[in-house]
Amino acid sequence: MVGQDVVYANLAGPMERQAQTIVRAMAAAGVRRLIFIASMGIYDEVPGERYGSVLDPYRKSAAVIEASDLDYTVLRPAWLNDRDVIAYGTTEKGEPFANATKTVSRKSVADLVVRLATTPGLQPRASLGVHGLA
Repeated sequence: MVGQDVVYANLAGPMERQAQTIVRAMAAAGVRRLIFIASMGIYDEVPGERYGSVLDPYRKSAAVIEASDLDYTVLRPAWLNDRDVIAYGTTEKGEPFANATKTVSRKSVADLVVRLATTPGLQPRASLGVHGLA
């Protein structure tokens, strides 16, 4: 990580342990900016839905990231699709997840990741729900 400006993490498996390792490695390397992919529903913010323990890995890893002193942005995308479209909206942590029934394109999530990675100061220490518009 030494010499990097941004770390992007989109993980599976033992996510809490991986998040802890990322936080430690970033601190050791002096890297501050992290874009971390979690899942919609980790804060029970999807109206009418309760995903329960299936989201525990995402919930616990996001908690590790949020407890760090990193300049992080946690992204919580809706269900993904493969459409060739960039059309999305976001909601902040603490707000109900908007348009939870609309999937979001992978291309849309990638667009947001690139914007976050290339725009210093965009959405620091934030957790954003990402939903489709099209």
